[in-house]
Amino acid sequence: VSPIMIANGRRIDQRSSMAQDGGVDWFRRHLALNGFDPIDLDGTDPASIAWGILQIEARLKACSAAIQRGEMQYPVRLHYGIAETVKGFGFPGAGTNRAHNLPLEGSPAEDESMRALFQSGAGKLFVPAELLRRSVMTMNNHAATIRPKERDHPMISREPCVLAHPEPEWLAENEAGSPMAAIDRYVAALFRQNEDVRIRVGNPDEMRSNRMNETLDLLKHRVCSPEEGIAEAVDGRVITALNEEAVVCAALANKAGLALVVSYEAFAVKMLGAIRQDLIFSRHLKESGKPLHWTSLPIISTSHVWENGKNELSHQDPTLCEALLGEMSDMCRVVFPADANSAAGVIEQAYKSRGEIWNIICPKRNMRSFFTPRDARRLAEDGAVRLRGNGDEALVLTAIGGYQLEQACLASARLEESGLSNSLIYMAEPGRFRAPRDGLEARHLAQRQLVEDLFPSNARARVFVTHGRAEPIAGCLRPLDTGPQQTIYLGFRNRGGTLDVRGMLYANKQSWAHIVEQACRASGKRPDTILTSSEMAVLGGEKAPDAGFWASF
Repeated sequence: VSPIMIANGRRIDQRSSMAQDGGVDWFRRHLALNGFDPIDLDGTDPASIAWGILQIEARLKACSAAIQRGEMQYPVRLHYGIAETVKGFGFPGAGTNRAHNLPLEGSPAEDESMRALFQSGAGKLFVPAELLRRSVMTMNNHAATIRPKERDHPMISREPCVLAHPEPEWLAENEAGSPMAAIDRYVAALFRQNEDVRIRVGNPDEMRSNRMNETLDLLKHRVCSPEEGIAEAVDGRVITALNEEAVVCAALANKAGLALVVSYEAFAVKMLGAIRQDLIFSRHLKESGKPLHWTSLPIISTSHVWENGKNELSHQDPTLCEALLGEMSDMCRVVFPADANSAAGVIEQAYKSRGEIWNIICPKRNMRSFFTPRDARRLAEDGAVRLRGNGDEALVLTAIGGYQLEQACLASARLEESGLSNSLIYMAEPGRFRAPRDGLEARHLAQRQLVEDLFPSNARARVFVTHGRAEPIAGCLRPLDTGPQQTIYLGFRNRGGTLDVRGMLYANKQSWAHIVEQACRASGKRPDTILTSSEMAVLGGEKAPDAGFWASF
C-alpha cells in the first residue's frame, strides 16, 4: 500500500488543525510520531509521484526481507508520501480561491480576456496527436516486459472463489440458544473448511462478549507481540481497532476472500459512510452488466438496542439498519434473525450469495427456537413466513426482530383466547416487501403470490412490531399499509436507559399488552374487552409492570 497526501492547501486544510498547527512541517512530525515514514514528493511533477510509489514499494519489500532474516520485527513504519503543490497548479487562478471552484472569473464565450486565459490553461494540456500515438506505443510494451494490462490484472479478472459450505448446527424445537453463538459455529466451520481462502474479520468491539468465541480462537487477533495463552498472533486474521471505519474497510477490501464484521449495534453506525461508498460502486458495476464475483460481506449488529442497557441511550441506537434500509435492497440486505436456527439460515444464505452487503441484526442472548431448520431456510430465502393462522384472519400481526417476536407470540395467544383470531407473521427482511425503485430491485423482491398469501386483501387490520424506529419501517413497507386507522407500527421510540429487555420493551410500548391494545384499535375493538383492569393500569402508567404482568397467562 502506497498512501500519498496531495498537500495543496485546499480550503479544508486552511480551516483544520493541519494549517493551524504548522502546515506540512507539522504533518511530517505528526506522521513520524504515529508510526509512519514520511517521504517528500514534488506534487507538481508526475515523475516525482511515480518515483514515490516505487520508493514506498521498495522500502516495504526491504522491511519484509529484514523481518524474515530476523533483523527487524513488527510493527513496520508505513511509508507515506507528501506531495506538496498548490491547488489548481498550472491553471488560471492557481493558489487562489478561484482554484476551488471555476478558475475563470467570466465566460470565455463572451469575454476576450477570459478566452485568452482559457486558451493559456488548456494549451498546457495539449499533446500533438503524433506524440500521443508514439507515447501510447512506448507504454504498450506488456508482452516485452511480461507486464499484464490493467484489464488482465488478477485483481480485476479473478474468478470467484469456490467455497465449501458446512451444514448448520440446528437446534431442536423450543430449545434455547444464542443466535450469535449459532453464527459463530457456522462461520468457524466455514473458515475451517476454506483455509486456503484469505479471511478477514473486522472487530471494533469485544469478540467474546458478542459470543464469537470459536471464531476468535480459530483466527486470533492480529498483534505485533502476541501474549502467551491469549488468542493472538502476528498473522492473526481478526483485525481489531477502536475505529469502526478502519475495521469495516479491512473487510470491504478483502474482495478476493472471506470477510465478516461483528460490532455492537450502536457503534456500527460509524461504518455507514464506508459501506455506502462500496454499495454505490458495486451497484454501478451491476448496472453496467459486470458480474459481482466476490462473496457477500455480512456486517453483524449485535449487543443491540433491546439488550444493551448498561450505558443508557448511547448504546441503544438502531440507526445503521434504518439507514441501510434506504439503500437498494438487491445490494444491501437488512436482515433480522430471531433465534439460533434463523440466524444459522441467514448466515448460510449470506455466504452463498455474491456481491452484496448483509446487515444482520442479531440477538446475542439465549432465545427459544421458533423455527425448524426447514422454516429457517425458507425465511432466509423468502424474507418472511407465517407462524400462526391460515390467511383467512382479518388481523395480521407482524414481528421484525427476535424480542419483538416473543412479545407478538404472547399477544397473538391472548387475542386468540379472547376470540380475536389472527395471523402471525415473522418478517426477517423488510426490504423484500417494499415498492421497487428500479428493475434490478424489482427482481429481488418477494413474489407477488407470497405477498398476497401473507397479507391477503381481506386482512385490513395490521400491526407491525419492529426492532428499529417505526417511521423508517412504515416507509419501507408502504405497499402493505391499509391506512393509519387499520395499519399500526410499533418501534423504538428513543426511550431507554439502564433497563433490562422487558424494561426496554415496556418503555417503548412494545410489550405483549401494548400489541394487544393496538391490535384492538386496528380491529375496531375496545382493549378493555381483552385486557384486565390491572393490565390496563399498567398500560396507562398507573401501575408498574411487575412479574405478574409478564407472566399473566
